[in-house]
Amino acid sequence: MKNSMSCFFLLLILVPVLASSVEKKVYIVYFGQHNNGEKALHEIEKYHLSYLHSVKESEEEAKSSLLYSYKHSINGFAAKLTPDEVSKLSGMEEVLSVFPSHGKYSVQTTRSWEFVGLDEGDSHSWKKLQMGGEDLLSRAKYGKNIIIGVMDSGVWPESPSFSDQGMDPIPKSWKGICQEGVAFNSSNCNKKLIGARYYVKGFEAAYGTVNATEDFLSPRDMDGHGTHTASTAGGRQVNDAAAFGGFAKGTASGGAPLARLSIYKACWAVPNQAKADGNTCFDADMLAALDDAIADGVDIISVSIGTPKPLQFENDVIGLAALEASRRNIVVVCSAGNSGPAPGTLSNTSPWIITVGASSVDRAFLAPVKLGNGLKIIGQSVTPYKMKKMYPLVYAGDVVVAGVAQNLTGQCLPGSVDPTKAKGKIVVCTRGAGLRVGKGLEVKRAGGVGMVLANAISNGNEIACDPHFLPATALSYDSGIKILEYINSTKNPMAKISPGRTVLHYKPAPFMAGFTSCGPNLIDPNILKPDITAPGVNILAAWSEASSPTKLPMDHRSVKYNIYSGTSMSCPHVSGSAALLKAIHPHWSVAAIKSALMTTATITNNLGELITDANGNAATPFQFGAGHFRPTKAVDPGLIYDATYEDYLLYLCAAGPNALIELNSPFKCPANPPSTLTLNYPSFAITNLNTTITIRRTVTNIGRPRSTYFFSAKPPLGVRVKATPSILPFKRLGQKLSFTITVSPTHDPTVTKSEYVFGWYSWDDGHYHVRSPMAVYLP
Repeated sequence: MKNSMSCFFLLLILVPVLASSVEKKVYIVYFGQHNNGEKALHEIEKYHLSYLHSVKESEEEAKSSLLYSYKHSINGFAAKLTPDEVSKLSGMEEVLSVFPSHGKYSVQTTRSWEFVGLDEGDSHSWKKLQMGGEDLLSRAKYGKNIIIGVMDSGVWPESPSFSDQGMDPIPKSWKGICQEGVAFNSSNCNKKLIGARYYVKGFEAAYGTVNATEDFLSPRDMDGHGTHTASTAGGRQVNDAAAFGGFAKGTASGGAPLARLSIYKACWAVPNQAKADGNTCFDADMLAALDDAIADGVDIISVSIGTPKPLQFENDVIGLAALEASRRNIVVVCSAGNSGPAPGTLSNTSPWIITVGASSVDRAFLAPVKLGNGLKIIGQSVTPYKMKKMYPLVYAGDVVVAGVAQNLTGQCLPGSVDPTKAKGKIVVCTRGAGLRVGKGLEVKRAGGVGMVLANAISNGNEIACDPHFLPATALSYDSGIKILEYINSTKNPMAKISPGRTVLHYKPAPFMAGFTSCGPNLIDPNILKPDITAPGVNILAAWSEASSPTKLPMDHRSVKYNIYSGTSMSCPHVSGSAALLKAIHPHWSVAAIKSALMTTATITNNLGELITDANGNAATPFQFGAGHFRPTKAVDPGLIYDATYEDYLLYLCAAGPNALIELNSPFKCPANPPSTLTLNYPSFAITNLNTTITIRRTVTNIGRPRSTYFFSAKPPLGVRVKATPSILPFKRLGQKLSFTITVSPTHDPTVTKSEYVFGWYSWDDGHYHVRSPMAVYLP
């Protein structure tokens, strides 16, 4: 009895302790805009600890709960808190918001630079169309004095893409460090890779200590994604680089090959989950990474990270940190996301961020399927395995094991293919649920000799090429229908798959990737997003040798370079281009660089036709923004739409809660802030146009001193667009002139209503063509 009573009292003591520890989660406490001034970090920490001490039992508990104090990215801190402590802090007058740190963020996963005109050796006609003036790379000195910060999954420092051979000393402005850790020491940094850090407290608060078999507790990349994005933005020029099987062989290069790189690892492998499913990035860790990047002295921050759904301004940590970066004239470039083609799916919607969609390049990896009736269907693959003869061809839906759900029968999910029916055959699988490479593995497990992977209708013509484990090729949706029709039309369907071969100057290109996230911008429909599109389909870049081409646990192959697709790949293309523009125009603002890239983008492909989506239909600005970027044109755009940090604060007065601005900030919102349509943005969107709306814009002349620009427009169907004045006469460089655009409905009864329509307006002086997209919703 005595022992049982002792146990009972012990339980009474332990239960509340256990309960409080279970309830503790990481939260970010946000005080609004900065008022840190020149305070040292220890002073800021002391200030934050005073808040924690007010809700914690002891000073020791307050100190142990504080994970990060942020000085540069936001005015706030991250700490482990109970719901009761969150409630108390939320009620304090100085605190704007307290929100949980989550891992909803994930990474958005050679030829591309030639395709947009940065390679000096390619004289292809489409490139000539894009080129303008003196060679951009030479003028920018290959970006040698620019520092690009890359927030991702780390880096493989031994890659030739990060060699510092022949590079000048590190810029004196650099304030960063080379943080040591598992399999990474200070010697891994050099004059190219000048900084490396890692951030794991938020991750470990959720998942515990990093498993050494799943990731390196250091800046070293065990995934491959971070190495790929870093080398795309600023990797050295490396001859004879190729993916597994020798595909895409050529010179691999980043956009700014002599720019410096600093790595901020904030994304980690999810425990007990295949790397192919993607890693996770906690916002507490990302804020700390962005905090250091700003302080270290980077010029560009490349963030191939996003969320499945857009976040409100006050909870969008990348957006909040990017706002502070813009105050220091640091350009932040982000992925639009990989949740397309559904509308309203894009993330990273803040107007001070350059948001990038993904499109194709003019390179294909053709791997045809020859059918028993002699018909040859062209597919694509980066799988080198050969077939010597024809084999029986079956549809996966006809060889499934019993019990597979009807809507999944053709998708070759793990354990779904019946070996007694698939052995010795080529199996046609359809895209949808599951990993593309995983489908091939399932066919191989069931004894199949090859796989044909047919697109779903949402994938259209966009084909992501993979290094499969057996002969395989991928088909567009229409080609997939043809092969299924053949199977159903004959008693003994047969086929043979040829290995892929690299083909350049493929047409049409670019077209929009089916996966790229699309507008409208759900956070502020007046800001048209994405801003621009860049190559993001089948991109060759450096890779982690601790990973494999497919990132699947059963794949033990190792490569130095890999082909990968996603808006994660398009984002660093723009980051590298922004670095070149910054090198040539060091005093350009964040808004100026964005404006230059947007107003010089193209909306036509290498056939001279409008860019299409993955299904061959005309694409819209909700997919490609202002169009496909042309860095060689952006260096000399003629006019720019400029904006300041204060303009962004005024914008937030209308777009976000006023407290976001006014707490701890000398800036005060006016009683009636102007509409977000008034932000001096290079594009615009209007919701519910049922009356006349007037929009004011200001352009700055940076082209020729004396020039006269004339207005022209291609308005959306059912919309009338007029500019006042319609002629802008400039007398000097740096001169600013304003105009208003009047947008009104035509009330044409034949025009379809209740949908967005798209158009363009531009200013032309005979030399410069400064074009802006518009999106208008007709109720």
